[in-house]
Amino acid sequence: MKYSKDFINRLKRGDRAAQHILYDAISAKMYGVCMRYAGNPDLAKDILHDGFVKVFTSIKAYRGEGSFEGWVRKIIVNTALEFLRQRRNIEEVDLSQASFKTVEISSVEHDINFFLKIVSDLPIQYRTVFNLYAIDEYSHSEIAEMLNITESTSKSNYSRAKAILRDKLEKLVDFKYEEFIR
Repeated sequence: MKYSKDFINRLKRGDRAAQHILYDAISAKMYGVCMRYAGNPDLAKDILHDGFVKVFTSIKAYRGEGSFEGWVRKIIVNTALEFLRQRRNIEEVDLSQASFKTVEISSVEHDINFFLKIVSDLPIQYRTVFNLYAIDEYSHSEIAEMLNITESTSKSNYSRAKAILRDKLEKLVDFKYEEFIR
């Protein structure tokens, strides 16, 4: 959706109707962003709420450069990262601490929601780096700066996340094949 200068100026003046229009237009998409980082619907709602509060309180800083929705997304992502830092004290994950949960495979459909569920089961540091790099398209150097880790740690966490995801998906394929041949 393209946002006019007039609409953005209404937001900058604190126009409640414009705020509701913006929220209605993109909150579902931004909730999806929050879910990727929180992995929990209640936490995602908290992050979404906090993120929109930040959007509305910092809207005067928007200079009209680039996509307005991209600007909002960046605030939401940063709010999610801040939330994770405050509540979970993000640190480099040691492989001995990593949780390798098995995915419930009852009536699995191969769609984006299923994939995001698998991603949400990753250990928090792997999930955060995976989301930032693979989905939100930040570079490893940007991720390193955002998370206060080294670039090589970012690359390592991303590589490990991919390996865990690949392993889970291979197990799923093997399980489906075994069910098929029975």
